[in-house]
Parts: sequence; C-alpha cells; structure tokens
Amino acid sequence: MAATIKAIATAAGVSRGTVDRVINGRGGVSPEIEQKIKKLIVDMNYTPNRAGKVLAGLKKPMKIGCMLPSIDNPFFYDVILGLKQSERELSDFGVSIEIAQVKGFDPNDHIRAIKELIAKNVSALCVSTVDVPAVQNVLNAIIQKGIPVISINSDLSHTNRLCYVGCNYAESGKTAAGILNLIRKEPLEVLIITGSLNMQGHNQRINGFIKTLQDKGIKHHIAEVIESMDDDHTAYTRTLCALKKYDRVNCLYITAAGVAGACRAVEEQNLQDQMTILTFDDVPATRELVLKNVIAATICQEPFKQGYESIKILYDYFVNGAAPKKTHYFTDTVIKIKENI
Repeated sequence: MAATIKAIATAAGVSRGTVDRVINGRGGVSPEIEQKIKKLIVDMNYTPNRAGKVLAGLKKPMKIGCMLPSIDNPFFYDVILGLKQSERELSDFGVSIEIAQVKGFDPNDHIRAIKELIAKNVSALCVSTVDVPAVQNVLNAIIQKGIPVISINSDLSHTNRLCYVGCNYAESGKTAAGILNLIRKEPLEVLIITGSLNMQGHNQRINGFIKTLQDKGIKHHIAEVIESMDDDHTAYTRTLCALKKYDRVNCLYITAAGVAGACRAVEEQNLQDQMTILTFDDVPATRELVLKNVIAATICQEPFKQGYESIKILYDYFVNGAAPKKTHYFTDTVIKIKENI
C-alpha cells in the first residue's frame, strides 16, 4: 500500500508541510532533511495524489479574507482563534488569512470591509454579515468573479455561497424554549433582546423559540423585541426602558451579545429574583452572571470550531476543485448552567 504524506512526515519527524515542500520543490528545507524525506518517499512507495498535484499547480499563495462584526464582541475571540489555528496548520501550504473587523451591523460598514479584503487580492472569503439585499448583491458579484464565499456564524439567503459553517440557530431557539418550559411556570411575559433583526441567525433564534412555545401550548406573551446591536450600553438603556414600560415581564430571552448591559438593567430594578434569563454563548461576563444565578442557562455553539472548519473547507475546495459535500456544517448546541460552566 502506498504511503501518505502524513506517514512520511511521521517517519521523518517533520510536519506535513515540510514534506509537501520537498515533493513540490518549493525549497525552505535543509539539505539533510530534504535528503531524508526523498529517501523515505522511495522506500515507502509514495505516489503523489490528486491533492498534491493541485497544490503543485497553484500559481500563488492562498489568502483567505475573513470579515467579522467582532469589535467589542468577545464571542468572536474564539472564532478568530479557530481561524488562526487553521492558518498555522496550513501555513506550509501557502495558506494565510486576512481579518477585517467591524463594529455592529451597518450594511455600509460591512460592504466597505468586504471590498477592502477584495482589494487585498484574497482568494476566498469567510463572512459573518447582515442578510440584506445590498450585501447579498456585493457578495454575488464577487462570487461571479470566481472568488468563493463561505458564510460563518450567521448564514445568508439569496447568495451562491459555498456553504454555511456555524450554529443551528433554529435548534438553539427551540432548546431555549424547552429549558424555559422546565424551569418557569406559566404564564410567560417575555422580553426578547436580540443583536440585529438583519442577522439571519438572530431571527432564527427568535422564530425557533416562539414556535416551540406555541407547539408546546405554553401560555406566553412577547412584550417586545428590542435590538441591542451587540453593544452593552445600548442593551442596558433599551432594556431598562422596556422593563419600566412592561412591569409584568418575568423572562428575558437574550439572543446575542449585550448580555451584561441587559442584566445590569435587571439588577438595577431589583428584578433578578423574579426574572428568568436565558442567554447564548460562554463569554466572561455571561459566565460570571451564570455563576451569580442571575442567568439561568446559556446555550453555546463552539465558536473555535466555526473558525477552524471554515478555513479547512476552503482549503479542501481549492485542492479538490469540488464544492463541499454539505451546504450546512452545524456546530453542536451545548447547554451550560452554574454546575457545569
């Protein structure tokens, strides 16, 4: 049986990238190591596979542009760590990433950041962006020019993106409703605090939540849906205003960032003991509030994996020349409470 690059790398005590450099004559390897690898190639009966041939045929390094609404949003720290881990593992194969960060959900800011990445001659894009026509049109024009796009963390409609990598938002919304059904008596007066109604994922969390409450026949009323723009100050002021307006609210359903701000409003009104609060993700501020029993549970979505897998999928796409096997790569839905966070 013919050996693989991985087997040769293990036998030589080097990385797979180093073996690839020798196979494709790209230099950067000491003469002693190069000679050792060449001998192993012969002794172990290595035959270049299709991936090796495609890599050898690449005319330039592969730079992947990543656009994230990550400024002042600690959730994305782990997404970025995942992106960078993939970059490190694939750096010997000429893969690098260029990250453009924006704050909030202004379509113009997102479009500007995407165009700046394209101006840097990226080979592909990973984007977490608002699902609005202006952005969809820009991305479709980019795709038509031969630059593949993956949606990461929040999906996009009406685009020819390769695939989506991220949370199953509808499932996580249903999960939140299931948790609430277990721990809160009816009737429910719910204040929903979301990031942006232009983010597909945030809307799916709301729709999955409400549909499950309805399907289970749980008596509930949605007092209002307010946008925090993933900003703690905005979440605080808008939640405080809503709590004063709706004095029967007994549940906060926070579908995105702004958790610390919203909870601060609850605590200032001394409502934490009568309020059930459900949130998403395991960031430091949320973790602290779970441990303080202010938040009943937070539902998580493996952000590191989202970043890591997105780069790997694009790399495989360029190597194999075929579309991904799936249109949706969902990460796991993980419930965390005080006892396991």
